[in-house]
Amino acid sequence: MEISGIITAIVIGIVIGVLGRLALPGRQHIGVLWTVGVGILAALVGTAVAGALDVADTDGVDWIELAVQIGLAAVGVAAVERLKGRR
Repeated sequence: MEISGIITAIVIGIVIGVLGRLALPGRQHIGVLWTVGVGILAALVGTAVAGALDVADTDGVDWIELAVQIGLAAVGVAAVERLKGRR
């Protein structure tokens, strides 16, 4: 993987993490780095899930893949918030 691919994954992870955080009601008590990390992980896993469902490569915008990624990010942000809240 080239440096441009890593930078792209980080940027997409930021966007997916923020969208996943916005999908949850109320305020989340986690930091920006946790949000970015969850977003990057959700983007990677969401792409794999969309590929397994054969909806990753479509004409135009991959809305289903994007929805899967945002859903996973929302679940990830909620899980991290719950884990950090117990401490």
